[in-house]
Amino acid sequence: MTIDELLDIMDETLEEATTLPFTGGKRMVDVEKVRDIMDDIRLSMPQEIKQARAIVEDRGRIVDDANKEAEAIIKRAEERARAIVAEQAIVKAAQQKATEMLASAQAQSREMRATVTGYCENMLRRTEEQLAQSLTDVKTVRTTLRQTSKKGLAEKRQPRGEN
Repeated sequence: MTIDELLDIMDETLEEATTLPFTGGKRMVDVEKVRDIMDDIRLSMPQEIKQARAIVEDRGRIVDDANKEAEAIIKRAEERARAIVAEQAIVKAAQQKATEMLASAQAQSREMRATVTGYCENMLRRTEEQLAQSLTDVKTVRTTLRQTSKKGLAEKRQPRGEN
């Protein structure tokens, strides 16, 4: 399960918990169940970190593929330029064409790199935001759980006649 799904389960557990009378909405929760969910969240976090690493690795692979394709385009452009230059009558035109092809290939290469980098940056930013939100959610749930647990302990310590 994803962290979000586990947090939803924890939220449902808190919502379904028995409300204690005269406590202003305090609820009694099954601490073991909540701890099990928290353990599952902890186990799920490495999976989401692995996904983030996979995105980083994909970014590297995509950039490498783009570089290889750019090099192939440049190589084809250079080969074509050499073939054109071989003909003496059109040497000047061939040089101009080769320069244009090389510039075009380099522009395509830059554009591809920029596109891939932008895509990867976007994916990494979204992953970072999701991980940050998940961490915030876990901290909120932990704080709520602690407060609920402390209030429950404080109420148990008060003699029954003082309510």
